[in-house]
Amino acid sequence: MATTNAAQKRAQAKVEYNAFLAACPSRQLLDRISDKWVVLVLCALGGDTSGRPDASSHAPRAMRYSEISRLLAGVSQKMLTQTLRSLERDGLLTRSVTPTVPVTVSYRLTDLGLSLHDMTRGLRHWAQSHMDEVLANRTDYDAT
Repeated sequence: MATTNAAQKRAQAKVEYNAFLAACPSRQLLDRISDKWVVLVLCALGGDTSGRPDASSHAPRAMRYSEISRLLAGVSQKMLTQTLRSLERDGLLTRSVTPTVPVTVSYRLTDLGLSLHDMTRGLRHWAQSHMDEVLANRTDYDAT
């Protein structure tokens, strides 16, 4: 019976990412990208800020922290900072610091972030388009 060392096990696991397995690192990524603030930050930086599912998307652009904060009604400073840091760590956005007075910090989606934005935009549009149906179903369910 052949034995495998830790490096071989990691290499094998990398080939076989499977989110249905408890130890798979893709579960952590799914947890992160399914967060509402992540979805909304990606949509904002992707230029999808109209709020209307039928509106054509604008081009992705860099945004300052304050712009993102104003756009995402209800997000706390702590949660927005944590979200932006985690997205930067995962390589989904870049943070640029311009030495001005005061310092200007802006965020922009990377190519990897843009590829995820395409999916999150669809998810946000779906949620907005089907909210009436979901609310009606909740009312029916709660009545029984």
